[in-house]
Amino acid sequence: MAANKANTVGRLLSLKQKSGKTYGQIAEETGLTNVYVAQLLRRQAHLKPDTAPKLKAALPGLSDDLIEEMTRPPMRSYDPSLIQEPTVYRLTEGVMHFGESIKEIINEEFGDGIMSTVDFYCSVDKVKGVDGKDRVVVTFDGKFLPHSEQKSEHMVSRQRLQES
Repeated sequence: MAANKANTVGRLLSLKQKSGKTYGQIAEETGLTNVYVAQLLRRQAHLKPDTAPKLKAALPGLSDDLIEEMTRPPMRSYDPSLIQEPTVYRLTEGVMHFGESIKEIINEEFGDGIMSTVDFYCSVDKVKGVDGKDRVVVTFDGKFLPHSEQKSEHMVSRQRLQES
């Protein structure tokens, strides 16, 4: 399965390179975020049937067999050695360094819960800082998921056991 995924990803990234388009350009043409386009081409996201024609128009070399593969739910995974890549390491470092404060602010603003990474949007943007230098803006936009109080009366499996 991993070899098949690697082969598919290689073919998809080759098509992107041949197109000469950036993730941002493909995102504009498809109505997706730039990160979601990258996730699709890395087989980390599921291509919805309604979006397939837009992606095919944006990447004309995209074959029907690749589209078919991309419309299957992907195996969302990563190579553990990815942390050694400097950009990924710095992103991880940022989350680890700021994570506790971010968690406290989420809880303060929303209550006891977490940010979903399933109902989630992510983008990467380039802006000029006040000093005129390029800055990276990474936006995580996730739905808030409150933790639930675990009352036994709400536990469907227990209710079914009691009915038996």
